Amino acid sequence: MKRKIIGLLTVTLLTMGILSGCGVKNGEDDQTVSGNVETPVEAETAGDEHTVYPLTIEDSAGNTVVFEEKPERIVSVAPSITETVFALGAEGLLVGRTDYCDYPAEVSGIESVGTLKEPNIERIVELDTDLVIASTHFSEDVYEKLNELGVKVVVLNPNDSFAGVYSVIEVMGEILDLSENADKLNSEMKETVAEVEDKVSGLSAPSVYYVVGYGEFGDFTAGGGTFISEMIRMANGENIADDVEGWSYSLEKIVEHDPEMVIVSKYYETKAGLIEANGYKDLSAVKAGNVFEIDSNMIDRQGPRIAEGFKALAEIIHPDAFK
Repeated sequence: MKRKIIGLLTVTLLTMGILSGCGVKNGEDDQTVSGNVETPVEAETAGDEHTVYPLTIEDSAGNTVVFEEKPERIVSVAPSITETVFALGAEGLLVGRTDYCDYPAEVSGIESVGTLKEPNIERIVELDTDLVIASTHFSEDVYEKLNELGVKVVVLNPNDSFAGVYSVIEVMGEILDLSENADKLNSEMKETVAEVEDKVSGLSAPSVYYVVGYGEFGDFTAGGGTFISEMIRMANGENIADDVEGWSYSLEKIVEHDPEMVIVSKYYETKAGLIEANGYKDLSAVKAGNVFEIDSNMIDRQGPRIAEGFKALAEIIHPDAFK
């Protein structure tokens, strides 16, 4: 079980991180579009929603990237980016993805180029890639090697923020000449979020503990300032881990706060292991049967499924509001 939990933790933490925001400059107008994740600004496009090239992007890592034309062969090195490519209807452009990119099912037919942090650079070049799209945990060394080989790289990070997902989708839509699709996707996601927030508005907030990982290597959760903690608040729950920053926690604090409910991944038999684990098995939530499973990929990956993940989270925290 320890191996399974550590595997869960490794994959989960590889999808999380903090970088600066992203913006775009469009054509000769040089009109900057803010990547401020608090108030994403719609990208400037031609009147019929087509991108005007050349397009200049200042990405999340502060790099200036110029697109003379629409990219035609893309490699994604993050599960959230891969899901966004499919959600935008651009899967026909995707020639490579990582070992962790497993959604939607059709992605299995696309060649893997390795892991998030150590993709196979030679294979990326062999695929005649004209754009690598990265997100969190992308190695600067890999970035430099790809650039030396003439492969264009853009890093798009949601800034550990829920709203940052909208910004990444917007910028990807601009890069791929799919702004209309991006606007539609963002509108649908925002509509889902608004409907959920309306349902839980005014309800009392139960205390919640979201499990990222546990076991001999430590206890990990979504601390204050993380996008998952933000989602718990949006769902009208009280995150007991808001008293720390980042992802590391302690069993002593969990026992001290004794949350009313614990939420775990439905993968890796996490629930079965946790309810028998030292410390956890004595929690009131465990004794009362208030340990709930969720598709953690919809929560942990800051991609287009995050709105549905938010809804699933709210349904656990306030089940009566969705009957």
